[in-house]
Amino acid sequence: MSDLDLDDLTHLLRSVQSGGDDARGLLYERVYRELKAIAGSQLVGERPGHTLQTTALVNEAYLRLMPGDEHWQNRAHFFGSAARAMRRILVDHARRHQSLKRGGEAERVTIGDLAIATDEPDLDLLALDQALDALAEDEPRLAEVVNLRYFGGLSLAETAKLLGISLATVKRDWTFARAWLLERMS
Repeated sequence: MSDLDLDDLTHLLRSVQSGGDDARGLLYERVYRELKAIAGSQLVGERPGHTLQTTALVNEAYLRLMPGDEHWQNRAHFFGSAARAMRRILVDHARRHQSLKRGGEAERVTIGDLAIATDEPDLDLLALDQALDALAEDEPRLAEVVNLRYFGGLSLAETAKLLGISLATVKRDWTFARAWLLERMS
């Protein structure tokens, strides 16, 4: 996530907010590679035969970000919003897949970074979504760390920088949030 200069992106985001059509196109060009990397990391753990492609996930997420209702304060806010949009898309896709199976088992995804010590490496994306929503009610920062790390594909250092907190705090939050989510989901 180092390709974009923080001030440059913040300026572009403000230009988009003020209605600059040229700014939207330029923003898309500038963030596309990073969004594609985030999307790729999300789709790596999906079930074999998953029908959602990386490019489609990026495009859908970007379209959800562009109605203009949201006023991004900075890069962290934008990429956090992008990660949440991708999460919603993946969850919606899993729900559609599950409904097509008429009550069959929920779509399974491997969440390598989320697994602590468990015999069950595959977690249910819908259960994760519900647990993450519950965590956000009590501990919004912890939920944001998970959102940026898992759905945003950011490293611990990138997460710390984007949230404006120390690396040690992110490590602590990440460890606690993973344990809390696994407990909640089991």
